[in-house]
Amino acid sequence: MKPSYGRLVLCRHGESLWNRENRFTGWTDVDLSPAGEQEASRAGRLLRGAGLVPDVAHTSVLTRAVRTLSLMLAELECSGIKVHQSWRLNERHYGALQGLNKAETMERHGKAQVKIWRRSYAVPPPALEPDDPRHPRHEARYADVDAPPAAESLSDTLDRVQPYWASHIAPDVEAGRCTLVSAHGNSLRALVKLLENISDDDIVKLEIPTGAPLLYEFGPGFAAQSRRYVGEVQ
Repeated sequence: MKPSYGRLVLCRHGESLWNRENRFTGWTDVDLSPAGEQEASRAGRLLRGAGLVPDVAHTSVLTRAVRTLSLMLAELECSGIKVHQSWRLNERHYGALQGLNKAETMERHGKAQVKIWRRSYAVPPPALEPDDPRHPRHEARYADVDAPPAAESLSDTLDRVQPYWASHIAPDVEAGRCTLVSAHGNSLRALVKLLENISDDDIVKLEIPTGAPLLYEFGPGFAAQSRRYVGEVQ
């Protein structure tokens, strides 16, 4: 008999205050903008309309992802489900770029260099110094993390996301649960790369919009069989 896998829904958090200000955010813990709150609630309504009520949820430890999940679950009227939080689902760490305006950074360093920092697969941006107050080693929530990053490439992000996928998310889906993940542009890119075996060159071109639930269904061998945004025209 063919195994009956659960469905997986990936959702990038709604627009954040720094998204609106066009600033590099990374691990900086900023909240949703009013528009982002609306996006998160709409995502919950889309899931409800599609009958995609999660059995379990996973999120990063950053406020914008946690609040997005909370707003979705409120619309779904299932705030009592089990929610797992992990730093491994955090956004890519943008190092010394965090807090800087993207347009001003391009004026200072040139578009070509900033594009490498933002879009290359394996080149990280400039790292934070250990004594920089923005370094996660100074935050209590990361006290148990061995060598928290000072900057990350997308490749680095995938390296920390992959073990969490294997140990937490994949077992939920394999067990037949409808599994909801609220995370970030780059941690979700990492998951998509794992699910679809997308090349290093192509994954950096993938755009994941804010507040748009992305549904995966699985076939034999636990292979991702289909992918679509919830609510899009079939």
